[in-house]
Amino acid sequence: MTSAGQPADAVLACGEVRTCLLPSFQALDARAAAQLLRLRADERVLVSERPNPYVRSPQVLTGVDCPLPVAGGARVRAVGTVAARAALTEGRLLQTTAYAGLPARGPDRRRPWGDYLVRPGLLEPLGKLPVQAAADGALRGPERGELDLGMIAEGLLARLARHPLLDHKAPFKSRRTRLRWAAVRAREGEAPTLDRFTLAEDGLRTVRLSLPQPASLTAVAGLCEDLALHDWLLTTVVQLLDSSRLGAADGPAAVLALRPAVDHLLHLWMPGARVEPSLAPLWEVLERTPGFTRQWQNLVQRIRDQLAVQTVPLLHQALRTG
Repeated sequence: MTSAGQPADAVLACGEVRTCLLPSFQALDARAAAQLLRLRADERVLVSERPNPYVRSPQVLTGVDCPLPVAGGARVRAVGTVAARAALTEGRLLQTTAYAGLPARGPDRRRPWGDYLVRPGLLEPLGKLPVQAAADGALRGPERGELDLGMIAEGLLARLARHPLLDHKAPFKSRRTRLRWAAVRAREGEAPTLDRFTLAEDGLRTVRLSLPQPASLTAVAGLCEDLALHDWLLTTVVQLLDSSRLGAADGPAAVLALRPAVDHLLHLWMPGARVEPSLAPLWEVLERTPGFTRQWQNLVQRIRDQLAVQTVPLLHQALRTG
């Protein structure tokens, strides 16, 4: 896995994505979104209008020198920089991501900081990296004092939340989700695979990938952001359906409970729209099991059926009293 400034021998990439509803009553247009995500004065914000409005910040770096989370009790110290960025989709869904790549082996001694700064998003282990144990540790999450990518992503989200553009009056209640991912290098000639996708408590999801050498770190981060966004959409629409008390609430109450899904969410489903073509087949795994789009289509049909059932009596009543 490679990217600009990153050596070609990186064998592990890992990261964490935060996904939430933008804390603002109004969705931000492209200009306001670019203002929100202008994290650095020396780099432009990416603005895209197709296939839907999307704005992404330049990456910012955090220097780290700490032990890695490694399964099995091994202790591996890593030094370098973690890359982080933020994205806003349709002016409504906000994501922050922190990620880094690691080579199979690093120097036995720490280098001067200048050597790390010229390789953004690279963490060098001091000595040999136990790749599989480090991948397992990244998915398990950090213990005290270990590298915490989630904390970096959370810190960026908190920074954005303080922006004066945001009024903290979201149009409906929702929960944020966390997606923690690790990608190891596949054997030569193997296709990219999504080995595991799990749902845990407290909004945590974990994804383990095996990827060929040409996949870039930023492309892998983009794939995981896309997975996180669509998982958030599924989770949030399920919660809206649960809170609507289908079959129990009267017509107006049910319509009002489902309106946020119709107004803000149903048009956002575009899996793989911004995923690098070489990684696009990984979406097919999720379409087979658990069947992301199949579940989404079922939820959308339930909402449409419920709105139709609730709206017809209201129309009849309006005609009688009109």
